[in-house]
Amino acid sequence: MLVCCSLLMSGCSAVRFGYNQAPDLAYWWLDGYVDFKGDQSERAEAAIDDWFQWHRRVELPVYAGLLAKAREQVAAPATAEQACEWFDAARLRVDAALERALPGMAEVARGLSPKQLAHLERKYAEINEELVDNYLQPEAQARARAQLKRALDPIERVYGRLSSSQRERLATLAATTPFDPARWIAERHRRQQDTLQTLARLSAEQASVPQAVEALRALAQRSRVSPIDEYRAYQQRLIRFNCSFAAEVHNLTTPEQRLAAAEQLKEWEDDARALAAQASP
Repeated sequence: MLVCCSLLMSGCSAVRFGYNQAPDLAYWWLDGYVDFKGDQSERAEAAIDDWFQWHRRVELPVYAGLLAKAREQVAAPATAEQACEWFDAARLRVDAALERALPGMAEVARGLSPKQLAHLERKYAEINEELVDNYLQPEAQARARAQLKRALDPIERVYGRLSSSQRERLATLAATTPFDPARWIAERHRRQQDTLQTLARLSAEQASVPQAVEALRALAQRSRVSPIDEYRAYQQRLIRFNCSFAAEVHNLTTPEQRLAAAEQLKEWEDDARALAAQASP
C-alpha cells in the first residue's frame, strides 16, 4: 500500500485521481500475490480502506509540510548531511505507515493457506525473473544504461530535463555507485523465504492477531535491516553514497531548474493538502 502511495505521488494533475483510486489498486495488487479466498477479501478490503482513511487524515498533512519545507530549501546548495536528513524523514514516514498497517495485515496473514503461500512463492519467482532481466543484463554497457535511466527519470521528474553536460556528469557519478544488483536480488530472495516461513508459521500455529502483529513487525525489521552482517555493511555504504549522490546532483542544477523543482514540489504539496481536506472526520 505504501509503495502504491509513493508511486502515485509522482504525477502532476493525475495525483489526486490516482490517490482516490489507490485502495482498489492496492487490493488488486495484493490479491495478485496471495489470491484471497472467501471472507479474506472482505477483511483485506476493510483493512485497506481503514489504512487509506488514516493515511489521508494523518499522513498527507505531514507530507504537505515536508514538501513545503523542501520547497523552501531547494534554491540553496545541498550537502550530503542534509540529504541524509531527508532520507531519514522519509524512513520515519515509512515506519509510521507500516506500523499502522500491521493489525490489518496480521488479521489476513495469519489465515493464509498452504495453497495461497504456494501461489505467493510462484509470484515471487515471476518477479525475480523480471528483476534479473531488468537489473542483470549480460552486457555491462546495457546494465550501465539501465542503471543511468533509473537514476535519471526521478531527477528529471523534479528538476525538468537535464542538459547534455549535466547528463554526462550524472553518468559519471552513477557509475561509481556501490549498488550491486546481484547482491540486492540475493537479499530479496532471503527476505522472500523469510516471509514465506513467517506466514507458514503463523498459519500452522493458529496465531492470534497480537502474535501475528509481533511476528510481522519483526519480519519488517529483518527486511529493512538485514540480519547478515556483510549485507548490513553494504547497506550503510550504499546509504552514504546515495546521500552524497543526491547532494551532488542537486548542486549540478541551474537556478531555473531549481525554480522548476520548487514549482513541482508546490504542485505536490497542493495535491496533498487537497486530498487531506477530503478526509472523513
